[in-house]
Amino acid sequence: MKLMKPKTKEKIPELQLVRAMAILAVLMVHATSYATVQLTNSSLYVVYNALNVLMKYGTPVFIALSSMVQFYNYKDRPMGRQLLSRFYKQRLLYILLPYLMFSLFYYFLSLTAGSSEPWNIATLAKSFALKLATGKAYTHLYYIFIMMQFYLAFPFVLWLFQRCRQLPQWSIVLGLLVQWSFVIGNKFLFQVQNKGSWALSYIACYMLGAALGYYYPQLKTWFLMRKGERSVAGVLTWILIWALWLISATMHVYMWYENRMYGISYNSLVFELMYNMYSL
Repeated sequence: MKLMKPKTKEKIPELQLVRAMAILAVLMVHATSYATVQLTNSSLYVVYNALNVLMKYGTPVFIALSSMVQFYNYKDRPMGRQLLSRFYKQRLLYILLPYLMFSLFYYFLSLTAGSSEPWNIATLAKSFALKLATGKAYTHLYYIFIMMQFYLAFPFVLWLFQRCRQLPQWSIVLGLLVQWSFVIGNKFLFQVQNKGSWALSYIACYMLGAALGYYYPQLKTWFLMRKGERSVAGVLTWILIWALWLISATMHVYMWYENRMYGISYNSLVFELMYNMYSL
């Protein structure tokens, strides 16, 4: 039985602009990382620190964007065996295979660049397998490792959303509950290493993307509503969103400045809260 051809979805050209903004943010984070460590005596350190911290929205935006596109394209398509097979074949070809290739490339590049790994085939194979399975073959591959976890979970989440029609309305709340259960549990119980390499650290952003994908037509109408057409509740909602963004952005920049310049430490949960609120 052939899969029915899905209805053509409305193109969302703004997504390209969002991708460009996220790319520039990631580049800025890496461009200022050296300055935040080595140029603490510079008169421009306040600027370096602010740019480095504020541009950290890049990874959460990419995750939310990927989630939005997936749920936007698949929400009306029944999750059957054929659809599931095609979904994973595409991810295998365009995500997993390049991940494997670049992990190998970076791993052997690091060996030739003076790594302390012993040149023994069995030891190297075991080391590479461990790093491949944890997204640690090279620093920046952690993002692909996170996305692969989300790809594995996507069909199940979509199936739940299609079975429980009210569930997508609560996706952001559910994402926050799951993420913060993991964050708090990890701080006091699990204490897993490399927390940022696990999808549960970003699931609030992922579920935000799910909500955007599911309710894009309604949200588009709300976003494009003219000034005179907004209700009092709508105006207050906008004010609240911008206020929370400004407060969290300011606090996040300030805390990192104090920590980097003067070694002042804050509770890690406060750092996490400001970053999560600002990113969302």
